[in-house]
Amino acid sequence: MAGCGLLSSRLFRRSDTDRPFVRERHHRKNTTLTVTSSEDDSDECSTPTRTAAVVNEKQSAAGYRRFSPNDEHIDPGLLKKHCSHLSYTTSVATYPAIRTFFSPHPHMDKLPSKPAPIPMLVFIHGLGGSLTQFHPLLTSLSNVGPCFGIDLPGCGLSSFAPKNWEAYSIEALAELIAVAIEEHRDKAANQGVVLVAHSLGCSLSALLASSSTTVGKELKPYIQGVVAICPKASPPSAQETALARKLLHIPTPIFDMWRLWDRRGGAQSKSVLRFVGEKADPDTKQLQIRFNAQSRSDVWRRMAWGSLPIYNSHGEAIGGMPGQAVWANVRCPLLLVAGDADAVTKATEVAKIVQFMEGSDIDSTMRTGSQDAIIPDATQVHDTQRSASTDARADEELYGLDVSEKQQPDIQSIKGKVVRTRILPAPASHALLYDRATYRTLAGLIQDFVQKYIDHRLSLGWQLQHLNTAGKWDVKNLAKWQKVPPTSTPIANTFMAMKMLRGVDEVHNPVRFSEQWNGKIHAVIDISHENPVYDPHELEKGGIHYHKHPTVSKIPPVPDETRDFIGLVDQLEKEITEKTGKEVGDPTRPLVGVHCHYGFNRTGFLIVSYLIERKGYGVQDAINEFQQCRPPGIRHDHFIDTLFAQKFIGAYSAFLKRQGKLAIPGWVDTVKTSASNELPPQDADWFYVRAAAVARHIYLRKTVGVGRLRKVHGSPKNRGSRPSHHVDASGQVDRRVLQALEKIGVVEIDEEKGGRRITQSGQRDLDRIAKTTVDEEEEDDE
Repeated sequence: MAGCGLLSSRLFRRSDTDRPFVRERHHRKNTTLTVTSSEDDSDECSTPTRTAAVVNEKQSAAGYRRFSPNDEHIDPGLLKKHCSHLSYTTSVATYPAIRTFFSPHPHMDKLPSKPAPIPMLVFIHGLGGSLTQFHPLLTSLSNVGPCFGIDLPGCGLSSFAPKNWEAYSIEALAELIAVAIEEHRDKAANQGVVLVAHSLGCSLSALLASSSTTVGKELKPYIQGVVAICPKASPPSAQETALARKLLHIPTPIFDMWRLWDRRGGAQSKSVLRFVGEKADPDTKQLQIRFNAQSRSDVWRRMAWGSLPIYNSHGEAIGGMPGQAVWANVRCPLLLVAGDADAVTKATEVAKIVQFMEGSDIDSTMRTGSQDAIIPDATQVHDTQRSASTDARADEELYGLDVSEKQQPDIQSIKGKVVRTRILPAPASHALLYDRATYRTLAGLIQDFVQKYIDHRLSLGWQLQHLNTAGKWDVKNLAKWQKVPPTSTPIANTFMAMKMLRGVDEVHNPVRFSEQWNGKIHAVIDISHENPVYDPHELEKGGIHYHKHPTVSKIPPVPDETRDFIGLVDQLEKEITEKTGKEVGDPTRPLVGVHCHYGFNRTGFLIVSYLIERKGYGVQDAINEFQQCRPPGIRHDHFIDTLFAQKFIGAYSAFLKRQGKLAIPGWVDTVKTSASNELPPQDADWFYVRAAAVARHIYLRKTVGVGRLRKVHGSPKNRGSRPSHHVDASGQVDRRVLQALEKIGVVEIDEEKGGRRITQSGQRDLDRIAKTTVDEEEEDDE
């Protein structure tokens, strides 16, 4: 939470907030013995084709504009899919609704489980943060092992309960994490855990892993490693603690005013630059603005208070944030990562922790630059100031990922501890987790560490080799996949549609693909639902970036998924421009590869959506462009129907807004449209879009009531490990939409059949908008 910057920057350098994004939430159960890639695009698809008259309006009702900087809560689809709200009881309190993320490894039962299953990766956020900060890391690490984490109480999407201050002490939060982990790890099989923590979360991890504490006593033997990102070595001094306690007594309203003052300047405010640095790219700064807005002052004050120690008469710190005694007794492998430009937790904190691990004789055992160094000198950070790069791999040597990385021996202390340190050079800041210039580098460091020093099975390459050797992992319908052309021709000088790569294929594998297309393709976006049947790191090593954007097969991507795809491509286009200097439209400019399974339906839908939104194509023109470059184009009619429906609803909603007659309720910014939703709609114009979708639905079906609309606009409710159930949308919302449309003469009550029907004037408006849309398409053709 950056709003409390004046307090945090002067005192104990607290952590920040959460991070958003969106993906999909559907589950698919594999009933076959052979693990395949995501089912997709089959000509034998059982889904019936539909015309524009029966397009599912609930997919169109939100539009697919990119989220605005004012959106405060946009949860990534990976988290939506695997999250539930659970209650945990500790010795301190009962936490009734903790947002819990648990993503089991999709092929856990296919991998060796002796002497114990693959360790579970546990993610712990910091003060004012949430699990969404880890989303960029989760997209990579969820492929290599089971992943788990919680939003601490009052943070992210966890409820602010209980509210007693004792429940937010460091010890209480560490116990909560231990209880949650114990409920999800495979205790019967002695499954281990690896703690991956950020900022204050590192202190919580140290309490759990250290043999000098009693917190989580049952869990301690199973903690196999700790990854501490931007850690804090020791608690604030007695003087700093006394000042902090005085400041934390300030009433919340005044505290909030203080935060507002600190946010002046938006993306250039102190509250943003403190965490991401002045050289951060605009997207990262906008993310930080959103993260700051999500953090609650009441929660931050309680957690900050709980992290403060009590000093006795001898000047010894009791309780609160751990220090030397705790860190020195962390016996498991430890990776310490910091950013040279971090203004919240300085990079020198890493050197302090290393000194704690070795004792007072640290200087005699640290030989900088020597190949036989026992522990590297973490204080020797890079002083060279570099311009902010949005391409993390462009700085591999500077970030410690060059050839010398492979030559570096295992780093062990004389006490047998494995300790590795990495200081990422400026402009790396406190936002290592979600800054697009650093998060891929960080993910690579973590994966390298866990597979080398914790468990070799945490290597995706090893897993692929094992599964392929055992015949347990391959593409669906291999014979058909082999008949599909590997790639399309360039689409609008921007995209190349392709079928999924296959790790064991002789031709279409990531190594051969990288050799053939390096410099011609900048990145590959994998929109398949399951883990890929190839190692994405082989693409990365070949100079082609990999991005995961999961969608469900046989179903047109929902507006959130389309919006996020457009945002991701915008980001990649910006990277290409910065890297090559070639402007958009240049035929020699590198492309963006996109694949699902065969590369037709979902791939075509998202590419066509981008051409419509960003390239100015008409719907039919965009469909034709894709078909010409990737014949036979989008195969399923209901994908095409959805594209046209979105175009019409977008045009009619814009007409309603421009007309200015539709009455907008005062609760549009706060109401949830369904019990299945965690948050209100994120589109500021969602009421206009819903009204347009309702009017179109009534136009097509003649007479419609609230009950029918509730079913149409309902959605599956995520119930965690239990099967999802359909939940109807809010009847009050659809009722108010109907009443608003009735007041402006678009619909009227059908006295004979009940419900509402379209009026003559409403029909004229809809016909005119439809004709205008068609005319625009024809003009574009001419």
